Amino acid sequence: MIATRAAPTLVVGLGCQKGCPASTLRELLEQVLAAHRLEHRQLAALASIDLKRSEPGLLQLAEQLRLPLTCFSSAQLAPYALRLSHRSQIAYERTGCYGVAESAALAMAEQLHPAPVQLLITRQKYAQATLAMAAWR
Repeated sequence: MIATRAAPTLVVGLGCQKGCPASTLRELLEQVLAAHRLEHRQLAALASIDLKRSEPGLLQLAEQLRLPLTCFSSAQLAPYALRLSHRSQIAYERTGCYGVAESAALAMAEQLHPAPVQLLITRQKYAQATLAMAAWR
């Protein structure tokens, strides 16, 4: 019998500028999925920072994908600073954490799965948004 590895389960962390449309977020997500040969069925949740909890584009994307959106406080995201691929001083000044997308992805993945999680896709910048993915198998 040949053993096959299960595809990783993914959590998408998102950061965006105010007013960023769902179409921009969706386009970024689709590009990242295609570039890394990942599938929608692997997506478990979306995550961001609580400053974005009422952002229409994020809410619409979650609705389109039929995925939960969880928003974390900067205090909840701050402990992930040393695990980030890039620490942004600008992000820190605006939000209180050094990177929204990567931190949110890691925080959500660890909330959903007790085993070690990893940053599978580091921060991807696109127009008005950033995206990162954390995963577990």
